[in-house]
Amino acid sequence: MKALSIRQPYAWLIVNGIKDIENRDWPTRFRGRVLIHAGVNYPKRDYADDAVAYTRHYGIQYPQRDDMIGGIVGVATIIDCVSESESKWFHGAYGFVLADARPLPFVPCKGKLSFFDVPPDVAAKLRQLHDSGAIA
Repeated sequence: MKALSIRQPYAWLIVNGIKDIENRDWPTRFRGRVLIHAGVNYPKRDYADDAVAYTRHYGIQYPQRDDMIGGIVGVATIIDCVSESESKWFHGAYGFVLADARPLPFVPCKGKLSFFDVPPDVAAKLRQLHDSGAIA
């Protein structure tokens, strides 16, 4: 399955259904389900500020920093790619419009640029979680 690496806190905002568009400086024709990968670059000072603000503002428990960087954190469906949007989250040359986002149990995974195929061991772990009922 394809994955897209996104910096925190944006990956968390997406998989929790808060951020509805992902900004990029390149367009895509890809449509469909994509795993949301959280990159490893998330400074501790930023995390501390975000944890307080997002928990208070959205009423959703913010995960521990180590449980939300460097791995798969959720899944979403890319339904369009636009160059204009009224979404408050749109700030890019292009926006990947997202739907049906939801968090998944954290699975460590090295990210890559652009869309990438998850390694076989990560795909196997995700299948195992699905088969066990941890992922619907």
